[in-house]
Amino acid sequence: MEKAREKKGKRTQRDYTLGFKLAVVAEVERGDLTYKQAQKKYGIQGRSTVLVWLRKHGRLTWQVNTSPVPQTPNQRIKELEAQLAATQKQLNEAELKARLLDTIIDVAEGQMGIQIRKKPVAKQSNTSARKGK
Repeated sequence: MEKAREKKGKRTQRDYTLGFKLAVVAEVERGDLTYKQAQKKYGIQGRSTVLVWLRKHGRLTWQVNTSPVPQTPNQRIKELEAQLAATQKQLNEAELKARLLDTIIDVAEGQMGIQIRKKPVAKQSNTSARKGK
């Protein structure tokens, strides 16, 4: 086990200057590099070192639970129109499926000569429902 460490070299903790940290953070926030690319480019050993710098020194919010950006009225209209179109498509598919199933039942009833659909049951009146309790 010690031989494996000797071949790789000893890991050492490095102290980075504030200016270096800010430069790396600026590159990542501009989109020039991802945080992993910055780690490789500058030889930063820790897996989360750059992420810690981004949270501490960055201008962008790196929290997981950020609130959504408010939409403009045009964006909201487009989003609602897309939802409406998707809902209409689902409705059309459901209607088509219902017609298909009705047709299948009609054909099956005609070929087999039996009634598949149930007859509607009459609703109980309130007086008979109370007597049963």
